[in-house]
Amino acid sequence: MTTEPAHRTADLRDPAPRKRPLWPVIGTALALVALILIGWNARVSAVSARIRTPGFPDGPAPRPVQPLFGYHHWVTLLQILTVVMMIQLIALVIWAVRRHPGHPYLLMGIVTTLIVWQDPIMNWSPYAVYNPDLSHWPEDWPLVSLSPTVEPFLVIGYATFYFGPFFLANPVLRRIQAARPTDSFVWRHPLISLAWLILVFGFVMDMILEVTLVRTGMYIYSQVIPFGSIFVGRPWQFPLLWESTLVCVVMIPAGVLVYRDDTGRTVAEKLAQRARLFPRRPALGMFAVMFVIVNIAYFCYGWGFQLIKISGAATSVACPWPYPEAKVYDPQGMYEKNGQPGPYSVGIWSTWMSGQPHGRPDIALPAAGGRCAPEPHHG
Repeated sequence: MTTEPAHRTADLRDPAPRKRPLWPVIGTALALVALILIGWNARVSAVSARIRTPGFPDGPAPRPVQPLFGYHHWVTLLQILTVVMMIQLIALVIWAVRRHPGHPYLLMGIVTTLIVWQDPIMNWSPYAVYNPDLSHWPEDWPLVSLSPTVEPFLVIGYATFYFGPFFLANPVLRRIQAARPTDSFVWRHPLISLAWLILVFGFVMDMILEVTLVRTGMYIYSQVIPFGSIFVGRPWQFPLLWESTLVCVVMIPAGVLVYRDDTGRTVAEKLAQRARLFPRRPALGMFAVMFVIVNIAYFCYGWGFQLIKISGAATSVACPWPYPEAKVYDPQGMYEKNGQPGPYSVGIWSTWMSGQPHGRPDIALPAAGGRCAPEPHHG
């Protein structure tokens, strides 16, 4: 009678049931909770006395700015498209969790969504004033109240914006590498090459997207530096050189961190191994590295615009103020200096954070009107 070797007997046993990770379940539960919170706390229009024009009648506010192509439902259309995009994104994430849990693209998609917690700060620093008609969080919530007017729900789709340029730049880099010898610059310095490509694609992508959104009335840049900006002084003015460059400070690390070298490992994975972050959980280590670096990059974006704010160089205001139901966001008195009637809102962080220890300077409406003064009505 022969006896099966021990290792052979072990091979014939039923494999132990594979444990499924809990984090997808936890993530799904958190997403459902977030959706419930959004539905429960949704607001439309300027509701809080902090930003609402006193005595302004209820109902849709007439806009003093003609919308693009005369179409008055851009905001509704943009919100519908955002819902459709988020349904597709959630479906893609669920598929990725089931088929490729811990994939670097999945982790970066989550990270570039989670940075939305900083969005009120990043609206404050570049004077990004959102249309109160957008569905938004309650205006008096502590973090949310940093936004000049409202903090909309639409920003939940940040992953497609900040991570998107990588999927344009990476294939181009691979094609360039395939056509070059292995001792060329793109082979010796692939991360630098990828960063430059993301800068180009990100700049163009941001320009097209933001100019479109500003022109359709989703938001405005209430103050910009005249140099490097386009449509200066109009309600759809846009700080092209500054915004479309600084935003790449976030796009570049988002793409570089998921780049795989010839060993198949990503930059984020190698950094996590060097730092010995969660050595038994490599996906968690990659996620931690991505989360920290991308959030620091986003802070750098906001810090760049804060320097512009402190310098006082953002002197061009978007005239006329397009949201009459909301107080004019005028923390530095530039609107009043140009003849835009109030009431005015200085917002939060209008003192030392804006380089103004004593707050908003004393400004008086110019006696001769001004560039932003309303045209006289002839009866």
